[in-house]
Amino acid sequence: MYIVGQKIIYGENGVCIIEKIAPLDISGASADKNYYYLKPLVGSGTYFAPIDTPIFTRPVIDKDAALSLIDSIPDIEPAICNDSRFNHVDAFYKEIFKQHTPEAMVSIIKGLYLRMADRKTKSTRAEATMKRAKEILHGELSVALDMDYKDIEPLIKEKYGFN
Repeated sequence: MYIVGQKIIYGENGVCIIEKIAPLDISGASADKNYYYLKPLVGSGTYFAPIDTPIFTRPVIDKDAALSLIDSIPDIEPAICNDSRFNHVDAFYKEIFKQHTPEAMVSIIKGLYLRMADRKTKSTRAEATMKRAKEILHGELSVALDMDYKDIEPLIKEKYGFN
């Protein structure tokens, strides 16, 4: 069980802060079942997850793991889907998201950069998938490194000489 104030990865929603653990505050909800009230780090709203949720959760990685991950970015293989059918590409990346690891997010981002560089037209689906992977990855790294979310991408780009 997690505690109030803890930052966790909640499914494919990225980093969430546990604001409260209590029964749902809505009419008809059982007073016997506790829920995590989760505030996403990126985005708005609140998620309500039963404390025994079947949705994947885990604590955010620590600073050492974050620094190690950043150092290992060149060694992480890009996730490349060679199929051009939209539903197959979507399914390919959805399966990688289910790994719920920062390495998987790096793999998706690297694969999509390569895929988009090879295409003459932009794909809104690929851009949306990359944006989601970056939000999850950068959110987790910002918490682990105690940095502002918007400073993560420039940090990575500077380290590897990307413009």
